[in-house]
Amino acid sequence: MFDWFKKKKPAEPGPVPASGADTAAPASGDGPAAAPADAAATPVPVAAAPLAPEPSAAPPSSPASDTPAPLPAQEGGWWGRLRQSRFAAGLRGLFSANPKLDDALLDEIETVLLGADVGVTATTQLVEDLRTRMRAREFADAEALRRHLRGALLALLTPVAKPLIVDPARAPFVILTVGVNGVGKTTTIGKLAHRYLGQGLKLALAAGDTFRAAAVEQLRVWGERNGVSVVAQGQDADPAAVIFDALQSARARGLDLLIADTAGRLHTQQGLMAELAKIGRVLAKLDASAPHEVLMVIDGTTGQNAVNQVRQFLAAAKVSGLVVTKLDGSAKGGVVFALAREFGLPIRFVGLGEKLDDLREFDPEAFVDALLPARLGADAPAA
Repeated sequence: MFDWFKKKKPAEPGPVPASGADTAAPASGDGPAAAPADAAATPVPVAAAPLAPEPSAAPPSSPASDTPAPLPAQEGGWWGRLRQSRFAAGLRGLFSANPKLDDALLDEIETVLLGADVGVTATTQLVEDLRTRMRAREFADAEALRRHLRGALLALLTPVAKPLIVDPARAPFVILTVGVNGVGKTTTIGKLAHRYLGQGLKLALAAGDTFRAAAVEQLRVWGERNGVSVVAQGQDADPAAVIFDALQSARARGLDLLIADTAGRLHTQQGLMAELAKIGRVLAKLDASAPHEVLMVIDGTTGQNAVNQVRQFLAAAKVSGLVVTKLDGSAKGGVVFALAREFGLPIRFVGLGEKLDDLREFDPEAFVDALLPARLGADAPAA
């Protein structure tokens, strides 16, 4: 069950920049604009180029964080990355001192869940289930209640743990990435490209964030780093036209996958949200099923605001999967449960750090075990 825990970490290609503060792009007409002469995809030579930091709302890291000390093997996995979160510490702390099985314990559990952004709906469901079972004398002690809570948390997440399958029959398979400003879409695209290249897929990137001045250049750098082509038309170009042109190029070259960036936009900006719907209509002129995946990137530190973001993006862009980033010691992590309970959307990936291989397929058992281990007091999950 914990094979992931025993595996050695692969060699790291190098530090990854902080996620970007994307900026909204203006809406435009409803058709692909004529692509400029430089719009054709050109292969980018494989070169280790330094990454320019993407603007971010987050404070810059301290010098010490740029060269972290090597971690033990267990620190690189789910358990090591999540166990220091406030959510994990709060849950473990409740049960570490053999608490009394009473309503006061349930009140403390409720406080921890709400404080960790699990949300009112999911928290109420979990706590009332525990209360009913406790009064029915189904728990012999607090440890029995803890085991049931762990199982209930796992049951919430298991239905949404659905890996993203790139269907070769739909090649080029189109992934459209969306999200609000500052969640790190461009960085996530770079990590996705690294992941799928490792699986032997041929792919290209499309620079659909044409509003933010540094966005196109940053995606070009990710292209250089991964050795893949980037289709771009420069700043202020029509995003739908850029991605349309990229799909034409990917089809002509027989590629397996196209990953398209889009401008970050606030979920309250209706005109800009409508532009996402336009991209889908334009792509349908080449492939009626494109985009095949609309992957929304969520910042795990934003808490319940993430729920509002997903609700709005669902209406405009037909979101089909989620990526939850920044789920390390700085994030509460409970928003994952809130999203699962509210929408039931597949959680495709989670970000556990800044390195290329820190974008992991979502594993609900590993996630829950990091928050509330099967064995309290252990230094690592049971083998």
